[in-house]
Amino acid sequence: MGTEARIEQLRKLVDDAVHAGSRRAIDRQHDLGKLTARERIDTLLDKGSFQEIDMFVRHLARGFGIEDNRPLGDAVITGHGTIDGRRVFVFAEDFTVFGGSLSAVVADKICKVLDLAMQVGAPVIGLKDSGGARIQEGVASLDGYGRIFERNVRASGVIPQISLIMGPCAGGAVYSPAITDFVFQVDQTSHMFITGPDVIKTVTGEEVTMEELGGAFAHASKSGVTHFVYPNGTDALEAARYLISYLPQNNLENAPFFATDDRDDRIDDSLDEIIPDSANQPYDMIEIIETVVDDGEFFEVHEHWAKNIVVGFSRIDGHSVGIVGNQPAQLAGTLDINASEKAARFVRFCDAFNIPLVTFVDVPGFLPGVDQEHGGIIRHGAKLLYAYSEATVPRITVITRKAYGGAYLVMNARGIRADLVFAWPSAEIAVMGAQGAVNVIFRRELAEAEDPDARRQELIEDYEERFNNPYRAAELGLVDEVIEPRLTRIKLIEGLRMLRTKRETLPPKKHGNIPL
Repeated sequence: MGTEARIEQLRKLVDDAVHAGSRRAIDRQHDLGKLTARERIDTLLDKGSFQEIDMFVRHLARGFGIEDNRPLGDAVITGHGTIDGRRVFVFAEDFTVFGGSLSAVVADKICKVLDLAMQVGAPVIGLKDSGGARIQEGVASLDGYGRIFERNVRASGVIPQISLIMGPCAGGAVYSPAITDFVFQVDQTSHMFITGPDVIKTVTGEEVTMEELGGAFAHASKSGVTHFVYPNGTDALEAARYLISYLPQNNLENAPFFATDDRDDRIDDSLDEIIPDSANQPYDMIEIIETVVDDGEFFEVHEHWAKNIVVGFSRIDGHSVGIVGNQPAQLAGTLDINASEKAARFVRFCDAFNIPLVTFVDVPGFLPGVDQEHGGIIRHGAKLLYAYSEATVPRITVITRKAYGGAYLVMNARGIRADLVFAWPSAEIAVMGAQGAVNVIFRRELAEAEDPDARRQELIEDYEERFNNPYRAAELGLVDEVIEPRLTRIKLIEGLRMLRTKRETLPPKKHGNIPL
């Protein structure tokens, strides 16, 4: 065979691999409003940057007639490319080939890109659209999932891992996305569950639809599995590109710097008026965040879950920061089980990848209730305490209003090694609110008073005057500076510049024992 013939043979094989899925299967994807695996990769990566790996891999399974159907590349497309010029690895399950099901060689291909990503220090993005383990291969396909999970765990905290659920994802397959750092879902198109509606009906008698059980908003608002929801695949892929812009390539690097026209000496007088006169009036913490960060850009994470706390990425002075803030507009900004878990996971991600943390505090305490106590608020609240205490990245806290009791400590207080703590003049830092404190401290006096209500009010006003301000904490060095709200951006920029060379190490150990 001559050179031209060999090249022609190669081109024919490449064409066969690129068109491994039938026209009918491709049309079916489009009819469902879904992109094909290759279309997804083209949308995700910079134009022309994709370099495919293992295009000619074929499965080796036998039985049930599967040995007669051995498409090139099998049911996943793997390789690497760039997003805004930065290297990323990608695998895209191909629903047009065997329903995207996982065979031993599909697992081999995914494991290879995970190994390569670890070795070169680049993020991995998985595009999930699969019918699950390939039944014809039995335990070999299950073992494939195990090998992928092990690599997900090994890569955790070393390289960013992002999962986009673009179609079905069921059974054991859901554990790979669950281990990764961020999960995207496409509304009405993607579904995740351990056991499907039919099995649930058979076992428990409960009737539930696919969307109610494992749809995007079910996981984004109820289970907390999903971080981001988008109306279609294209929007989800564009958002993943945007997320990558805030992240470093790996745990040994810093996130990319983006120059901004937003002035470092910008003062915003609106912040002086944002805290309501009444301590019980809500306001939107996101307004404060968007006012102080570069260009008002705040990429919220877990927007639909545990809304009483806000987490997300921004830039300050051109550098990525992780933002955590109590949300007074939801449950008065109290911490509950879900909020504690949400913030703890985010804090640990930022710490793993060298992203400084800025925390805005307005927390009246932990959410009271039997359900919270029996559900383990002590254990779950301790996760956030643990996450902050363990974090060695720069940590700055801004107390805008209430900071009461244990919740004050959990929200990155000086006592758990915050680097800088600023407080607005409206800050109230105390063991508890004035009414509760008076009822405890002056219980006997109030019981003996001629007019208990009048005396209680006097004592409350006295307590508020003494403790509903940041100055006692400042006297003790627990607040570094009481600042005018309008100067918050300037103070954060100067603080983060000072902390840019911070170096802190933890005692040698295999790992801690976080209260899971």
